[in-house]
Amino acid sequence: MHRFSKTTLTIVAATLLGALPAMAQQKRVSPHETTSTQIGEGRVTLVYGRPYSKNPKGDDLRKIWGGVVPFGEVWRTGADEATLFVTEQALDFGGTTVPAGAYTLYTLPMADGSAKLIFSKAVGQWGTNYSEGKDLARVDLKKSATDKQVDQFTMGFDRNGDGKTATGGALKMMWENVQYSAPFTVKN
Repeated sequence: MHRFSKTTLTIVAATLLGALPAMAQQKRVSPHETTSTQIGEGRVTLVYGRPYSKNPKGDDLRKIWGGVVPFGEVWRTGADEATLFVTEQALDFGGTTVPAGAYTLYTLPMADGSAKLIFSKAVGQWGTNYSEGKDLARVDLKKSATDKQVDQFTMGFDRNGDGKTATGGALKMMWENVQYSAPFTVKN
């Protein structure tokens, strides 16, 4: 197993973030966000597109799960270019190790409410360019209802503890009236 230094990961992340404007020339339709948090001795970062429930070509609200995001099909987990996930340390997602590095996130939601979070080793591509052969891992997502309607797709992290004392947390995705989450711990 190859261990990446924090400096190497920072350089990789900066290079990928620098490439995002070129990828955006493929016509972005949604705002984008970068979110990051300190977990243990390293950072975990997400860069993703944030589509709205409202149809960009009109005022009507779209059906998200089972509509915009079809059941039984791999979804890009956001909008426009592929969602970037960078971790400076190995993480354990329910018994599955995700080594330090940069990955693309995809989601596979099913009509029965189950869903998988897919970590792909392919990074830097437009979001719809998915290849199953590049999968690093697929982990189960937990589905729950949100307290209120979420108009804009939102991703983030909850931590177990603060900063360097954090031992893990959960990756969360919310849209419409659904939240998917994947708990993780720092891999020692």
